[in-house]
Amino acid sequence: MVNEFPSYIRSGLPKGRAMIIMERKLANSYEEETLNSTRLKRISFLLLIFLFLLSACQSQTIPTTTIQPVNLTPEMVEPTSDPTPEPPKSLVICIGEEPLTLYPYGGNSRGMWSILEAIYDGPVDTVNFMPEPVILEKIPDYESGDAQINTVAVKVGDRIVDAGGSVVTLLAGVNFLPAGCNDKSCAVEWDGESTVEMEQQILRYQLKPGLLWSDGEDLTANDSFYSFQIASDPASPVNTYYLERTASYEAFDAVQTQWIGLPGFITPHLGDLFWLPLPQHAWGELSAEELLTAVDSTLKPLGWGPYQIDNWVAGSHIELSRNTNYFRADEGLPKFEKLVFRFLGPNADSNLKALEINECDFVDATAELDQQLVDVVERSNLGEINAYFGQGPEWEHLDFGIVPSSYDDGYQFDVDRPDWFGDVRMRTAIAYCSDRFGIANRYFVNRSAVPASFFPPSHPAYNGSLTTIPYDVDMGNLLLDQIGWRDDDNNPSTPRISLGVQNVPDGTPLVLDLVSTQSELRQLVSADLARSLMACGIETVMQHVLPTELYAPGPEGVMFGRNFDLAQFTWQAGRSNPCFLYTSDQIPNAENLWVGANITGFSSEIYDQTCQLAQRAALDDSESHAEIQRIFNEDLPVLPLYYQLKIAASRPDFCGFNAIDVSGRSVLYELEGFGYGEVCVNP
Repeated sequence: MVNEFPSYIRSGLPKGRAMIIMERKLANSYEEETLNSTRLKRISFLLLIFLFLLSACQSQTIPTTTIQPVNLTPEMVEPTSDPTPEPPKSLVICIGEEPLTLYPYGGNSRGMWSILEAIYDGPVDTVNFMPEPVILEKIPDYESGDAQINTVAVKVGDRIVDAGGSVVTLLAGVNFLPAGCNDKSCAVEWDGESTVEMEQQILRYQLKPGLLWSDGEDLTANDSFYSFQIASDPASPVNTYYLERTASYEAFDAVQTQWIGLPGFITPHLGDLFWLPLPQHAWGELSAEELLTAVDSTLKPLGWGPYQIDNWVAGSHIELSRNTNYFRADEGLPKFEKLVFRFLGPNADSNLKALEINECDFVDATAELDQQLVDVVERSNLGEINAYFGQGPEWEHLDFGIVPSSYDDGYQFDVDRPDWFGDVRMRTAIAYCSDRFGIANRYFVNRSAVPASFFPPSHPAYNGSLTTIPYDVDMGNLLLDQIGWRDDDNNPSTPRISLGVQNVPDGTPLVLDLVSTQSELRQLVSADLARSLMACGIETVMQHVLPTELYAPGPEGVMFGRNFDLAQFTWQAGRSNPCFLYTSDQIPNAENLWVGANITGFSSEIYDQTCQLAQRAALDDSESHAEIQRIFNEDLPVLPLYYQLKIAASRPDFCGFNAIDVSGRSVLYELEGFGYGEVCVNP
């Protein structure tokens, strides 16, 4: 007989129980060095949790009965056949972190969204960075008219989005984009009297008919409007970017909602403005603050997806069962009666061992399998497991301190730090002298690559025509000679000396500081960079500091105070074009209270205008996205090093999961179709 559950959750009390206390990181996987346009989320904390590993079930005593003998005749004997194996009934997914909550507006951990993929199917999935409707009839589009951009008159005191993308009140002196203008080159400063006409975006969404919550109640457009109201409440700790740029959001009827943006705000992400439905019929009497801690919202939220939560055993696992009201049930989905999320923590070795002994069917990308990358690759090559790899969207890079903050009051030749990187040839020479390809292959077993720009290859806006500067010491040395960096002693262990380098005193040795965090990988990578750069006569001095020091705010902070030569860290390329990270208005300085992402100080008017066009363009509108990547590739405000890896693994007979999609909130967005063994043979 096939057991419905693995040993640690089968019915009946197990004989013994071993308690293991494990230290687990809930944040900073890949050190979470992602920025938005206003601030960097700085998170560094550790949480101890208890993980109970239960032993196998106790043996059962088989009762005996007295059987009366029967005299069998040949006619009474029928041929026997082997019983048909019963398909497995449960799926066990091991994840790297136990969430603190399952309330969507109360947390944002990767572990939380892995589990919520079983509760909520959609409402919109992100696949290869593009939106795919799940419980919506379609994504709004301009051709059908459910997406529109209208010209509206705006008067003094109205809220608008100005030419720089900020929400402001229209007053004299405000710069805005008039109707028909798409970038700052045609922005207008309002005189306080002239008629103001701006563009306003409208998006309409329609739910699929017949959707039900897992308790059988109707799921309606009003549940999305209710969600918008909860998100708008100051007690809800949510990202307010879209909320602040919303003029109105309402439910027309049982299945339709409409969003209207502030004048001047045009988003290319047409699937983003439908708020994830929340069950008003079940939660309506709770305030936004109460929902942050209520059991119904944090531990057992209602959903419309393939599964519903039955039990959460803290420190161990969550048990779920098939949602009979799932709108795809007539397709035979989900494939299992039971689903279990097991918490093994981020330790890669523990997760691989659990997979090996069949205590996990699938190991989610939240487990840090990159720590055991060689073992994962070897076991996959031997056919012992299936391994899945995805590049990005996080990418590691080396930032040039092109314009340090000490230059903000004017460059002083004999006082300020030498102008190491003002000449793009210098940045290009460092690219030629950096063995980035060797680093990517060495530490990622040929599973990562050197980026040509800020998008991963799977991104629809990726410019595939770009080439990455190769490792070529001869070309690097040639450029350094042209700039004026001399290697007169022909000693490979000494740095070059300046002679005629612009804004660098003659006789200055080419010695650069390189600062990064204390992670083991970064220390190895920076040491490799130092060795390859030395082959060109560029000496580097390593500084490995705590993240709190590296990301400290300006003016004292290393990065955001623009007080560095070279800085190595990670940023993430999402669905929006991340070119804004290097625009002039993102340079942290005293005027903007040191809030900005462009720590390099790089500034280019052409880059700024092209980036603004790209940010308003759809992801599949390749022209502006391709052009901004070309400019980035040529101007090199930073040196891309490698893509971070996302890794998942499964038992070798697993089906329904073919590749990691790095663009969505979780790699488990299609878990209703996961299967293994007999489920794959007889879906």
